Amino acid sequence: MDDQPGRVPVDQVGLRYGAATDVGLLREVNEDSFLARPPVFAVADGMGGHDGGDIASRMVVDALARLADEGYDPSHGEHAVVAALDAAQQRLLDYGTTHRGSDGGRWHGGTTAVVALLVEDDHGPAWLLANLGDSRIYALAETGLARVSTDHSVVQELVDAGMITEDEALVHPERHIVTRALGGPDALDPDFFRIAPVDSVRVLLCSDGITGMVADADIESILTDHDDPRVAAERLVEAANAAGGVDNSTVIVIDAVQP
Repeated sequence: MDDQPGRVPVDQVGLRYGAATDVGLLREVNEDSFLARPPVFAVADGMGGHDGGDIASRMVVDALARLADEGYDPSHGEHAVVAALDAAQQRLLDYGTTHRGSDGGRWHGGTTAVVALLVEDDHGPAWLLANLGDSRIYALAETGLARVSTDHSVVQELVDAGMITEDEALVHPERHIVTRALGGPDALDPDFFRIAPVDSVRVLLCSDGITGMVADADIESILTDHDDPRVAAERLVEAANAAGGVDNSTVIVIDAVQP
C-alpha cells in the first residue's frame, strides 16, 4: 500500500497537539473525558450526573484508547472506530444492569463522542473523523474555520428545518437534548468524515462547553492567533470560562506535519 512514489505512511506523520479541560464555574464534577494518544484523539461529554456522566465518558475514552495501544488497520478505520464504540456501548449497558445510582435507582449514564484518527486514503494519510451527539469537530484551513460535524440534537433539527435560527438555538430550552449518543437504547449511528491532506488543516475536537460559550468567530481567532496547539487549547477553555463557564469545557487541537 505504501509503495507509491511520494506517498507518506501514516506512522511517519508528525503530530503536534494540545488538550485542555476544566470543570467550569458552576459544575462540581467534570463529566468530560478526553484521549490524546497519537494517532487517536477523542473528546467525550458525559450525561447523567456525577455518578453517571463521568463514568460513561471515561468508558468510551478507554475503549478508543485500545486503538492506540493495540493498533488498527489504517485502511479500515471506520470498522475500528465502530468496533470500539460498540464495545463501549455494551460496557455501558452492562454497567447499568449491575450498578445503582446515588439515588438508589438504576445507574444510567450516556455520553457524546467525537473522534479523530489517522487512516490511509487512496493518496496517503487522511483524518478520519467521527461524531455522536453535540460535541463538535472543526477544521481550520487557509480558507478559514469550518464546522465539520453536524450536531445530533433537537435544536439542530429545528435549525435544519428552518424553524429557528442558529442564534435562537443557543438559548433554546431544549438545546441540551441530544438525539444520538452512547448509553441509550438505540443502535449506534455515528457520522464519519474524511480530510486529506492532513497537513492542510488544524483539527479541533471539543465539548459543547466550548461551543455553547465561545462563538465560532472567536474560536477561529484563537486558533489562528496561537501557533502552539497547547496554548490554543488553553485559551479556548479560558474563553469559555470568561464567558460564564456554565458547563465543563474540553478541547483538543491537532496539527499534522508530514516529513
